[in-house]
Amino acid sequence: MPIRSLDIDLLRTFVTIADAGNFTRAAERLGRTQSTISLQVKRLEEALGKQILERNAQRVRVTAEGETVLGYARQILRLNDEVVSRVQEPELEGLVRLGTPEDFATTHLPAVLAAFARTHPRVALEVTTDLTLNLLERFQGGEFDLVLIKREPLGALQGTRVWQEPLVWAAQDRFMVERRPLPLVVSPHPCVYRKRSLSALDAAGLRWRIAYTSTSLAGAQAAVRAGLGVTVLPREMVPPELVVMGPEEGLPALADTEIALIQAPGTVSRPALRLAEHIVSALERGAAAA
Repeated sequence: MPIRSLDIDLLRTFVTIADAGNFTRAAERLGRTQSTISLQVKRLEEALGKQILERNAQRVRVTAEGETVLGYARQILRLNDEVVSRVQEPELEGLVRLGTPEDFATTHLPAVLAAFARTHPRVALEVTTDLTLNLLERFQGGEFDLVLIKREPLGALQGTRVWQEPLVWAAQDRFMVERRPLPLVVSPHPCVYRKRSLSALDAAGLRWRIAYTSTSLAGAQAAVRAGLGVTVLPREMVPPELVVMGPEEGLPALADTEIALIQAPGTVSRPALRLAEHIVSALERGAAAA
């Protein structure tokens, strides 16, 4: 007998796997085991009578039938989440001031904020981008309700971790690593990635020079594409036209990047609290660190 309805939880798992690219990351985002989400995919495929994912050791690929299901699944989840939030928070309104690093704001954050805006149309979002240390200083000065910051995994643990991924070296081509001193494209001081890259090169005994400094992500990427130097980026933020490099090319390994969410204790408005919950729910990978 053909099915008449689809399980929302199974669709959410399928969409998360498609977005994450593999079962390991999807399991971390959903806070479940790989065996659990594998079983959920199997149940969804059995319900549909079609294979929607092809699996191998490294990645999963969405099949042609899966692409059709994926488009509808995103619409179903969006409407489901909007209905639930509208009913639970029908009168939520106000202004939320959010500070965030520029690279994160231009990649992972737009879809998250768009979903929140659709659910809470009477809440105005004021988003400002800046370097992490500047964001912290401005946050302490009362300019923001919430801030997303880059933090050191082994340093002082501020806020709730909502994102973690490897940091890599990126360049126009692999021949860039042969230049000495190594030309670097960096953000101005203070910048977590700048500090991280210089410390790693010093520890490895590699000579370097600052070839180009840019206050914007677009400017830095343009400089790297032009062959002016090597830069450091989170792996998922490396444009396809750049080459990812690491220890295989003689460059030192870098600690993972972490993004944490900070909110002022006891003074945050209800809209800001809801946005904080939404960001954590949408982005969190693995266990949150307080």
